[in-house]
Amino acid sequence: MTHDAVDAITGQWNVERPDLGTLPMAVFGRIYRLARLMGDRMEKEYQRYGIGRGEFDVLATLRRSGAPYTLSPRQLSGTLMLTTGGMTGRLDKLERAGLLERAPDPNDRRGLRVSLTERGRTVIDEAVGAGLALQKAALDGLDEKQAEQLADLLRLLLASTEHPASGQH
Repeated sequence: MTHDAVDAITGQWNVERPDLGTLPMAVFGRIYRLARLMGDRMEKEYQRYGIGRGEFDVLATLRRSGAPYTLSPRQLSGTLMLTTGGMTGRLDKLERAGLLERAPDPNDRRGLRVSLTERGRTVIDEAVGAGLALQKAALDGLDEKQAEQLADLLRLLLASTEHPASGQH
């Protein structure tokens, strides 16, 4: 098995503080490094389509909502966990780029509906495909069963982290 930078870090801690169990540091150190590396790669890939990660998230949320690819700003904010101010900035940028449009909500005269334009749909379809290709390439070191096991283990870890058992901090 190869050793990486996280092994070096945990090894140093094991020497300096043998009383610490560094397995959590090894797990989360690698998760953090993977997230940072892949986030940087994805951001660079999305730039080819004239969008950043934040804009990708808005377009992807609209696209996966299904036809007619329309949601309210409130639905988008809730899904993306953004403030209305943060959402407004993203919507303004995407509307100026011709990737989405805002229109009055026919069922609520105070509300708006946000919809993908045809160009927006094309951009997000290409960007999501390109992003998935990068992710697939990153998983090439694992066979399909290993990738599925990793996904299952990460699902369990995420669930236990999002909803810790009572009494844990």
